[in-house]
Amino acid sequence: MYVEIRPGCETWRARTSVPRHCHAGAYADVVLSGGFEESGSSGRFRVRAGDVLIHDRFHAHLNRFERHDTRILSFILPLAVAFPLGRVADVDAIARLSERDAPAVAELVGEQLAERPAPEEDWPDLLAKAMLADPSLRLDRWADAHGLSAETLSRGFGRVFATTPAAFRAEVRARKAFVRITETAAPLAEIAAEAGFADQAHMTRSIRALTGVPPRLWRSNPFKTEIARTG
Repeated sequence: MYVEIRPGCETWRARTSVPRHCHAGAYADVVLSGGFEESGSSGRFRVRAGDVLIHDRFHAHLNRFERHDTRILSFILPLAVAFPLGRVADVDAIARLSERDAPAVAELVGEQLAERPAPEEDWPDLLAKAMLADPSLRLDRWADAHGLSAETLSRGFGRVFATTPAAFRAEVRARKAFVRITETAAPLAEIAAEAGFADQAHMTRSIRALTGVPPRLWRSNPFKTEIARTG
């Protein structure tokens, strides 16, 4: 089930959390005040005022607001951004603009946006990063290399990301294939092989599970299909 994106400002109270959920459309969150932790499809980030979280289509995540009331400005992304976490130079100017001309916020954020590398906190962050780089990563070998049992790997990763390492890896593979399907004309069988699927049918099932729509429909009319999924 997908959660609808609600552009605009929203305040989240300290010591609250939002369970893992998925948005079908691409959007960005600007942290206007406070801070929180987000764990999701792009990794785990601890953000503060001035940070910008970039969410691609079919991005799943959870949020934990632990210490501060937090005010967030959400808006639809007009263009693709190559990194998941950025920072703006003048968050106060963005907050003021959002009060009088909300449609202009995306342009101002785009002018100020710069990538902010996220520090790697502990092994769940390292594992997420490794799977994002290699969706065919052997989890047993990674666990052995880091001195972790299979049970510890699953339990510890699940506490942070609210999903298993295997499910996270499967979503990474499906999203990578989805990007290739929608942005290139490469044959579907070729994309399936490059992404590490057993065959094209396996990829089709994964894309349908991620997006609700099979690859051939994305290929035949991707714009209409995206509108149908985002509402």
